[in-house]
Amino acid sequence: MKLTNEIMYQASLEKNPDFEGVYWMAVKTTGIFCRPICRARKPKRENVEFFLNTNDALEKGYRPCKVCKPLENLDATPPEIEQLLKEFSENSDVKIKDSDLVEKGLNPTKIRRWFIKNHGMSFQEFQRKLNLNEAFKKIQAGENIIETAYNAGFESLSGFNESFKNVFGVSPKNSKTQNIIDLKRIETPIGTMYAAATGNGICMLEFTDRKSLEKEFLELSKSLNAKIIIGENAHLKLLEKELSDYFEGKLKKFSVPLSPVGTEFQKSVWKVLEKIPYGEIWSYKKQAQILGDVKKVRAVANANGLNKISIVIPCHRVIGSNGKLTGYGGGIWRKQKLLELEKAILF
Repeated sequence: MKLTNEIMYQASLEKNPDFEGVYWMAVKTTGIFCRPICRARKPKRENVEFFLNTNDALEKGYRPCKVCKPLENLDATPPEIEQLLKEFSENSDVKIKDSDLVEKGLNPTKIRRWFIKNHGMSFQEFQRKLNLNEAFKKIQAGENIIETAYNAGFESLSGFNESFKNVFGVSPKNSKTQNIIDLKRIETPIGTMYAAATGNGICMLEFTDRKSLEKEFLELSKSLNAKIIIGENAHLKLLEKELSDYFEGKLKKFSVPLSPVGTEFQKSVWKVLEKIPYGEIWSYKKQAQILGDVKKVRAVANANGLNKISIVIPCHRVIGSNGKLTGYGGGIWRKQKLLELEKAILF
């Protein structure tokens, strides 16, 4: 599909989110440029022009819209919070109080609001969850429960036991029977993602604005009989490093261990996806042929849509037989950006 001015103008009239990140519309009469989903009143067709990146709009003298803020990733983690998360990642024993935030020049109330909005909990509760995650792993590794409780910042064993049971559903003494899934936010050039991993590998990598995310979390937790909790592990660290290298054009094949959750048929479809080389595009029909049954094209397409490990299991490399970019959970615009990055296809 060729991306014409008419298509872009109509998408802006409809505030179509599928075109987020694909183009920006500039208004000649006001001198501003906007996202496709901007809620500001839409100008006449003859008063607009379109750009495929923000730099071109800026170089031509347009200013970013104050309503839709086209230069910002609205879901991105602010730099000051990135720094806090980095401290936690590098030292699991670190504990940051409100007074420490003030010393760092940060507003505790602002930090608290961000964590409530993006993690559903306060900053202090986020830290407690991280500490409990680390304590859980230490106890499973055989470390002393009392010593672990005090190292996690709890002043009493009873308080530790109560908090532990509230999060994991079992007491520290009985935690050998419980499983956990570590969860982490990861920033990418095309949006913020949630990554989840067990000790076996990555089991989820999804964009935070995906509508079905809550449902996916529930299904993942149920399938693995595990609690999802904010945390870190070696697989997540490797994933973050490899994603960074991928978007910088330094990596073409991921090595991070994967542990996808699905039916045997779905897993077989995803295995075929992993075989698609960087920079190539396949059709659903070709996938079905490799699986040995060309009649399963629709079933293959459905399985692709249920892939919960975006980018690493590259369902973005599959397009329709007619050459069109078909549905993608993260949005068609992201599919296009990934293929452009891999120099596989352009509109």
